Amino acid sequence: MEYISPEGLRLDGRRPMEMRQLHAELGVIAKADGSATFEMGNTKVVAAVYGPREVQNRSQQLQEQALVRCEYSMATFSTGERRKRGKGDRRSTEISLVIRQTMESAILTHLLPRSQIDIFVQVLQADGGTRSACINAAALALADAGIPMRDLVASCAAGFLNNTPLLDLNYTEDSGGGPDVTVGVFPKLDKISLLQMDSKLPIDLFEKVLELATEGAKATAEYMRERLSENTRQLVSARGLLRF
Repeated sequence: MEYISPEGLRLDGRRPMEMRQLHAELGVIAKADGSATFEMGNTKVVAAVYGPREVQNRSQQLQEQALVRCEYSMATFSTGERRKRGKGDRRSTEISLVIRQTMESAILTHLLPRSQIDIFVQVLQADGGTRSACINAAALALADAGIPMRDLVASCAAGFLNNTPLLDLNYTEDSGGGPDVTVGVFPKLDKISLLQMDSKLPIDLFEKVLELATEGAKATAEYMRERLSENTRQLVSARGLLRF
């Protein structure tokens, strides 16, 4: 299957190094301490954060830092297959762990000892890049909850198909069998917090794909910061504290 046309366009009309359209909303769940939806093209996820609060299971309490828990799931209507995924299936467990570890690296857990932070992420619509979208939604939900973080973590993926590096793969491209790299970055710190790769690549190609994914994550982080700033302005304006 040809994923790049002779004109250099992908199946959805994008250029190889072009991201899908991003869209995010904050404060979408009233009873959560923080929440957000995040869309990357046709992929849409929602995240909710509860905490910091008292640890429910005292045996899990950490004296020097906060306990971070994460639960990932996919809605049964999120894909065309309509397959029901249980909370304990292998993929859900793996992605829950990836999100938790990525958020733990961002949260200043030592400032919240003996407390618990719960992160719930659900995929509402899946079209590739769900892992990155979940990380981005969770990061925005944490920021919405006022959880202290060392930096706002952002994620994006890139792959290699038809001898061409491609940024932000959709489902069709992701299913094409080529290698892909998912990264999470701390843009202000200029550090990588997450790096996952599903198959081997020669070092020169790996560096190209990694650089592309990293640039995509940084662009995503810029958009996320803009949404956070806009949300703050809206909240201040709603309280009558901002004059135009």
